[in-house]
Amino acid sequence: MEKHRDAKDWTAYYMATAGRPPRRTLLEAVSRFPPDFAGRRAVDLGCGDGRDTVELLRRGWSVLAIDAEAAAIERLKTRPDLPSNGHLETLCRRFEDAAWPVADLVNASFSLPLCPPQRFPDLWARIRASLLPGGRFAGQLYGDRDDWAGNPELTIFDRRRIEALLEGWSVELFEEEEADTVTPRGKPKHWHIFHIVAKRPSLPRKAASSS
Repeated sequence: MEKHRDAKDWTAYYMATAGRPPRRTLLEAVSRFPPDFAGRRAVDLGCGDGRDTVELLRRGWSVLAIDAEAAAIERLKTRPDLPSNGHLETLCRRFEDAAWPVADLVNASFSLPLCPPQRFPDLWARIRASLLPGGRFAGQLYGDRDDWAGNPELTIFDRRRIEALLEGWSVELFEEEEADTVTPRGKPKHWHIFHIVAKRPSLPRKAASSS
């Protein structure tokens, strides 16, 4: 398992993934906003060394990048491609324990499975609550046939439970992927991944007052 890494392990991980492009789910979510969209506030949960954060900044978004690893935040801040005029804030904290402001986009590329299962319902509720009208979530969840599905510390869902999780959302991308490849550190692994872009559900209408 790659869930628990010490500082040396994380450094090796960042080196192995350095220079990779932004995630397709992030690009899909951003493309769904109008070209003249104003505000553009995003939260990047589990930002890593910033492959998605940098792309958001490049496109004019203000970003709060959150990661539990100080090495990740430091690498993000020192990236040579970090836009000099970008509006970036960082927070070194586990995203389950972090607070963030309302946003137009919450991005969580391959990070939500690292949330302990008992804390996931609260985290998902906070993601929903933090999205402004028209806001979107972009990210991945692991399916029950993933090699890591036996780890009790990871949040894993089957397709039916993910569909229930997204009930009421406007689902704009929902792709199920299975592949036998390797992890970023070169270990063989069977992946079962759900790639998701979803628009925030409408708030429930208040019941009309009786006359």
